[in-house]
Amino acid sequence: MRKILLLTVLFAFLSSLQVFSQEKQYQLSSHILDINTGYPAKDVKISLHKMETADKWVCIDEKTTDSNGRVKDFLLQDGKTDNKGIYKLTFHTEPYFKSQDKESFYPFIEVVFEIKDNSHYHVPITLSPYGYSTYRGN
Repeated sequence: MRKILLLTVLFAFLSSLQVFSQEKQYQLSSHILDINTGYPAKDVKISLHKMETADKWVCIDEKTTDSNGRVKDFLLQDGKTDNKGIYKLTFHTEPYFKSQDKESFYPFIEVVFEIKDNSHYHVPITLSPYGYSTYRGN
């Protein structure tokens, strides 16, 4: 009887942990791959702006890429917020290239895109000192 009670308490405790430890979901992520080196671009600031009107952008977040060149946590999806709209990611590339003693044609790169639904959006760039490319990833 004591074992059954202990197992019941343990099961209830573990079940409650799962409820409290659910990971937050984010709708937007990004990644920078430096194709000149073949490695992710770490410590690059990325600013996220949302278009408020045709001529006004509002900065809503700024993050720095991790050791894998990624930012995984733009635009929290909490079920209460509608993230639809036109956005701009600004990749602040000049400090990244200066830290490597490299000149670059692009002091920053802006990528404008539209979120039209509640699915996940991944906006990566491949980067070199004199070129870049972007696409919608997953």
